[in-house]
Amino acid sequence: MSLVLLFLFLMTLVPNGNSVGVNWGTLATHHLPANKVVKMLRDNGFDKLKLFEYNEEIMMALTGTDIEVMMGIPNSMLKEMSEEPGAAASWVYNNVSGYCYDGGVNIKYVAVGNEPFLQTYNGTYLRYTLPALKNIQKALDESGVKCQYKATVPFNADIYNSPESNPVPSAGDFRPEVKDLAIDIIEFLYLHDAPFTVNIYPFLSLYSDYNFPMEFAFFDGASKPLRDGYNVYRNAFDANLDTLVYALSKAGFSDMEIIIGEVGWPTDGDKNANTQNAKRFNQGLIKHALSGIGTPARKGKIEVYLFGLIDENAKSIEPGGFERHWGIFEFDGKPKYQLDLTGLKVDKGLTPVEDVKYQLKRWCVLNPEATDLEELPDSISYACGLSDCTALGYGSSCNHLTAEGNASYAFNMYYQVNNQHLWDCDFSGLAIVTDDNPSEEGCQFPVMIAHANSYMLFHGDRLDVLLRIIIGFIVLFSFLI
Repeated sequence: MSLVLLFLFLMTLVPNGNSVGVNWGTLATHHLPANKVVKMLRDNGFDKLKLFEYNEEIMMALTGTDIEVMMGIPNSMLKEMSEEPGAAASWVYNNVSGYCYDGGVNIKYVAVGNEPFLQTYNGTYLRYTLPALKNIQKALDESGVKCQYKATVPFNADIYNSPESNPVPSAGDFRPEVKDLAIDIIEFLYLHDAPFTVNIYPFLSLYSDYNFPMEFAFFDGASKPLRDGYNVYRNAFDANLDTLVYALSKAGFSDMEIIIGEVGWPTDGDKNANTQNAKRFNQGLIKHALSGIGTPARKGKIEVYLFGLIDENAKSIEPGGFERHWGIFEFDGKPKYQLDLTGLKVDKGLTPVEDVKYQLKRWCVLNPEATDLEELPDSISYACGLSDCTALGYGSSCNHLTAEGNASYAFNMYYQVNNQHLWDCDFSGLAIVTDDNPSEEGCQFPVMIAHANSYMLFHGDRLDVLLRIIIGFIVLFSFLI
């Protein structure tokens, strides 16, 4: 009898669903094979996945799995989707309903746009979002397949706020300039039993406000709590989410389902972006979301999608250098830190992507014999502009390098992104290829992963030597002719 009671008690500790969800962005110069990434997702117990746009290779890899998918429609397609119902129907047929069969892809949601009401977009997508949402949902309803789909719109948390005169969650409401339109969208979602999806980033609050209390960004922080009547807030995530809860309640939708479409912490590109802070935040988030405690204004488990899965070295860095470092995994599928996805303090590390192929173990660095350095600043600027040098920024992992080290890092990133072509490590004689790894403590000079069809797959020293000999003959021959 005692064993039965113990078993029942332990079962109450297990969250519904294996884990949180995760966003898989693909804005990178080099991609891991989708089938290997999907295997890694399953190995780690991810049961929900959010995609920002349709990708045939990823969808094929997901075929036959039980991973629940939220499929995204880019903002660039909203105008067409809003004005042409036929285009919406065609998109649904080709990218969603065509995967509805036994052993297909478990698509549950379609995300119409991504943060289309973001203030920095200056209203570009306001007029298109609701019509696009309606056309997509109509196409989903009329797809003629047995699968049931729901359309939603992932909003940025800047769609709501509290007034400066009363900065507490209970004073929250939607921004005046978009309030009416936002409520129209919410009403449509509610009528179709679809969730309100929001992206919440305490890191960005910290990044944008030097006066923001850093400890308040974490779930185990020791900062002064925020009191709102009888409610006490000890972290920024709960305060932000409850601001939305109160805004929805004021609009008449107090029981609206809410999904956190994006939430996470970057590991590089800013003084507060590192693996220690990222692990602290994400582990606290997972434990909190799956605990069932909820927020002061809304109890229960919180459905969240971590952002993101893998680093994306081609993302825009206009918001900040950290944009390319949100991944839980490195560009090559290696975990950056250990994370318990169950929220139960299970001592189990993350499983990496297996059997990753790399380019040759060689790097491009500043030529120590170079004497004419007049073009060096322009060469560094050129290399960084066409690769990723965000690790060199203030407070970032490679910010401590010498001037020579900065040049080597820039040259190597350009060289790796361009698949180690010999002509991409020259820079008017300022650069040279080396077999010696120039990485320093805390600052990695990466060797890029190889494309599946690239001849630069690393299979051992003999292939390395053979390729060097072949390339040497090619170069020699080019000079002879």
